[in-house]
Order: sequence, then structure tokens, then C-alpha cells
Amino acid sequence: MEVIINKQEGKTLVELKGRIDTTNAEQFQRDVNPLMEADQLDIDIDCAGLDYTSSQGLRTFLMLQKSVNARGGQLVLRNMNPMVKEVFDITGFSNIITIL
Repeated sequence: MEVIINKQEGKTLVELKGRIDTTNAEQFQRDVNPLMEADQLDIDIDCAGLDYTSSQGLRTFLMLQKSVNARGGQLVLRNMNPMVKEVFDITGFSNIITIL
């Protein structure tokens, strides 16, 4: 799992590569925790390189969404592959998080 975070034009851009599973879900949460308290409210996550997410990864996405909502920002997930999108759809997360 690789998490690349950049800040650009008042927005945080995140690129995910690999799998979020039981072996690295805690590291994924540690990587995105600073975004839950950052000054920049809008977060755009490119999921083109995300191959899989476990329920632990979904939990981190939900925590990030709640944090962004509480601060009046917007979280957007982009370029999600169909298999990962299906996990978000089945669990109802696609009704909570904006996926483009």
C-alpha cells in the first residue's frame, strides 16, 4: 500500500496504490489521520491504483468522511476500479461518500 499526499490550490490530493488489507490498514489510517485535522478541508482521493480494500479500509474512509463533513469540507473518491466500487456499493458506502 502506498499513500501519496500533495496539497494543491487549497485542496489535498491523495493517490492510493495497492491493497488496503489487514496487514496494512493501520498504516493507511496513520497516513490519513493528519488529513482529519488539517486546515485544508477538501480532499480528493485518486483510487485508480487501489486494487482492494478490506472492511478496515472502509472504516478509515468513513472516519475521514465524518471528519471532513464536521469541518464543512468535501471528500471525493475518483477513478475507482469496478471491483473496489462494488465493495462500496454493497456496503452502502457509495451513498455516504462521493465517488466520481
